[in-house]
Amino acid sequence: MEISSNRPVYIDYLLMTIGTCFMAVAINSIYDPISMVTGGFTGIAIIVKAYSNIPLWLTNIMLNIPVFLIGARIKGFRFIARTLYSTAALSIWLYVLPTMNIMTEDYILAAIFGGVISGIGIGMVFLARATTGGTDMVAAFLQHYLKHYSIAQILQLIDALVVLAGAYIFGLNRALYAIISIFVVSQVTDGIIEGLKFSKLAYIITNHQDEVANAIMTVMERGATGLHATGMYSSLEKKVIMCVVSKKEIVQVKEIVTQIDPNAFVIVSDVREVLGEGFMEYKFNK
Repeated sequence: MEISSNRPVYIDYLLMTIGTCFMAVAINSIYDPISMVTGGFTGIAIIVKAYSNIPLWLTNIMLNIPVFLIGARIKGFRFIARTLYSTAALSIWLYVLPTMNIMTEDYILAAIFGGVISGIGIGMVFLARATTGGTDMVAAFLQHYLKHYSIAQILQLIDALVVLAGAYIFGLNRALYAIISIFVVSQVTDGIIEGLKFSKLAYIITNHQDEVANAIMTVMERGATGLHATGMYSSLEKKVIMCVVSKKEIVQVKEIVTQIDPNAFVIVSDVREVLGEGFMEYKFNK
């Protein structure tokens, strides 16, 4: 049995097209007008434009050309095909979209909304199993030789150097706001990729495990799993009930447990995404 995506290929390219449009709006209309450098090749392009008036789209293309040539030679064309499309789409959007100063001089709004818009765009590109090239690919190439470091670590270092360059040229104040924007981008991107349908995971330690489990399964119509555990202090073996419910249902779980066993020990944690019956369905192609 082979696992594959049921999503048509054109949907991926649509995601890349729309996602790069969002990114270009953030760059052209928020970051560039107030010289906020948030890392990446677009950050370098903002710095270059400040000294030479070379447009962002042209710098982005010129920086990516050698990166893609190296990528095609090391990894093969199939590895860079989607990323090549998304990089080209971003450069085209940077060229055709007008430059407007949406946030004027309000740096905190620029950092937050720029991060949200850019994060949505990057998340859509990642959902299409692509990137926009730039420092992502540079980090991947360097990791080929610096195997003791992860791609994420190398990427963070490269982007940090770009932000520091922006701080040197445009001032520390803008760089600090850029860090806020980078944080917002990462949070929004993670939400897009990992899903926004948060659930709750509950571990219930009780001496009335059968009653609690039955109540959860019959009253709430939710599944429950018994995990074998041993108390390290008492050396007694017991079952820990594990169940996953929606955010609204966790209140009912705690009420059920409290009614049956007020002395029960309950651990509740956040779950980013749940696949399976009763939650997000997934399919296999046979």
